[in-house]
Amino acid sequence: MLTCILATNLHFVDYFLADLGFIQNFLNIRFISYDQKGNFMELRLKEPVDNLCDYTYGFTWQGNKISPGSVIPSQEGTNFTYKDLVNELRKGKDVLITGNIGKRLAYSMGADLAHFGGSGSPEKAGRIYVDGDVSSEMGMGMVSGVIYVKGNIEEPIGNLVEVKSDEPGYHKFRSITGILCKGLGKDVLAMNKFDEREKHLLLYDGKLRGTVAARCNCDTLVTIKGNACNGTGLLMKKGMVHVLGDAGMNTGAHLDGGVVIVEGMTDEFAGAYMKKGTLVLNDSKGFVGANMKDGVIFAKNKIKIAPPAGELAMSQEDANLLMKYLGLGHVEAMSFRKYGLKKERLIRMRDGSVVVMKSEE
Repeated sequence: MLTCILATNLHFVDYFLADLGFIQNFLNIRFISYDQKGNFMELRLKEPVDNLCDYTYGFTWQGNKISPGSVIPSQEGTNFTYKDLVNELRKGKDVLITGNIGKRLAYSMGADLAHFGGSGSPEKAGRIYVDGDVSSEMGMGMVSGVIYVKGNIEEPIGNLVEVKSDEPGYHKFRSITGILCKGLGKDVLAMNKFDEREKHLLLYDGKLRGTVAARCNCDTLVTIKGNACNGTGLLMKKGMVHVLGDAGMNTGAHLDGGVVIVEGMTDEFAGAYMKKGTLVLNDSKGFVGANMKDGVIFAKNKIKIAPPAGELAMSQEDANLLMKYLGLGHVEAMSFRKYGLKKERLIRMRDGSVVVMKSEE
């Protein structure tokens, strides 16, 4: 069983800035190159708080129990609400948080969420600076903006990749989706490899990530050399994500185009609510295609599906697709199983009656 919560550190020593970092910590001075006049929002925490800078305000996890207007607990000397932080980032401004942070920092950061009447597309976002440690699921579904973290970061992380930092003493993270569709610019990956010309991101650093390529709307390829956590390809419209290991729950959930391939075991609810696109699985733990609206799911092994998904007949066109994606021979490609919607077709009989037939499309 794929375990997504694996605590680990991103701590490392920057040899070129070791002396500066020592002086900074000893004197408690912040060497931050952004606006030194105080034109940023600063939040000091006495205890870790979950869902900070969370554009969803927790609705994904807690039925929207967090009110946007609720005052953030454990503040020191301020009275900010959850919405205050999000609004600041949506203006393209910076937020500095001092103290350790709980789970789901910057969830869906940079997304103009349809849940709140938005377009569902990426929008500009500011920067988050954290002087402390961050718990798991940082940057899940994040599509733009930057996160700087001084302390340790617990896995799994979200739709993020580390780039070489331009701020002494901080780790710098950018959205994978942002890099795929807009490029690295002046940034350089701290690890991993991105071919700008081919638009191919190879993730080989061994870090467990969720929601990789969330909301991606450009033709690109992400190869994950290892396992993925929950929500790979979430709301993706274009591109391909190829997971060489296992994948967590909700893989390809709400998929709206593009391709997600998992060569290992996939946890429950793969392809749930998918609208378009292609999901290719080796095996799954069940409830595949739950509440799917459209799209197609291929599986090497017989899998447990959920309504309205049904098994469909494989075609030569389907086999060609799998041969292209996986480099298979014809016989092996035709041995895959195909799942999708059995759509209804109305047939008018000679006597005037109408018969509802199931058609495979």
